[in-house]
Amino acid sequence: MNEDWIEIERFARKLLFEAAGNIKTSLYDSITINTKSNENDLVTNKDEEIEKFFYKEIKSKYPDHFLLGEEGKGDELNKVNGIVWILDPIDGTMNFVHQKRNFAISLGIYENGIGKMGFIFDVIHNELYFAKKGEGAFLNDKKIEPLKEVVLEEAIIAVNAIWLTKNRYLNHEKLASLVRKIRGSRSYGSAAIEMVYVATGRIDAYITPRLSPWDFAAGKIIVEELGGLCTTLTNEELSILNKSSVLVSNSSIQKELLTNYIEFFPK
Repeated sequence: MNEDWIEIERFARKLLFEAAGNIKTSLYDSITINTKSNENDLVTNKDEEIEKFFYKEIKSKYPDHFLLGEEGKGDELNKVNGIVWILDPIDGTMNFVHQKRNFAISLGIYENGIGKMGFIFDVIHNELYFAKKGEGAFLNDKKIEPLKEVVLEEAIIAVNAIWLTKNRYLNHEKLASLVRKIRGSRSYGSAAIEMVYVATGRIDAYITPRLSPWDFAAGKIIVEELGGLCTTLTNEELSILNKSSVLVSNSSIQKELLTNYIEFFPK
């Protein structure tokens, strides 16, 4: 069937603003905090509530669409046929809990595995990043200019400090030499925010050895629409069904990063 993408966009925006309003009004309410894979992998009742809200609303309006969400309140998928909404209700939960900022709602909408729309809503700063495949990317409805070339020595790169210490995923010595070469390094604690910062040129690359599809699904659409690159750390296509290493980069420095500074040990 032919989908009405204008209506899907309108509906997605409505859900995003409702969810953001919910988060803002309850920001300082008592929240229930649990852990998932380890004591630093946090989930709150608000993450779960927002995901349930999206699932209920999407299924009510589009019963043949699917939702893949971080908190497992949506559909279990092993293929990407049809329209799949990929949601992280609060990307940067630790920031949400401890800082009350630097988190976002991340929503990518895919059709048969192809990214059609990406939304990343920085709730506290009221910044809605949006891209529609083939039509450009926007920040609060103002068009974002395509990325300009940069040189590595003048680049700012997002990488968590943990990967600069000895670990089982990345060659930390090569990453340390990268940090010494570039202009600066940052870590924001939210993949969605780091990806849109690459998209807008606020930073020039983001390196991480492990992300889930809901972490990168929306950002990938936005970054690629502006000429950036999103791949694994071994320069392969990202899968929206599987966890993966991720390199988000200005295209002018991607090859140099992969060749000289990123040595990844897949597990």
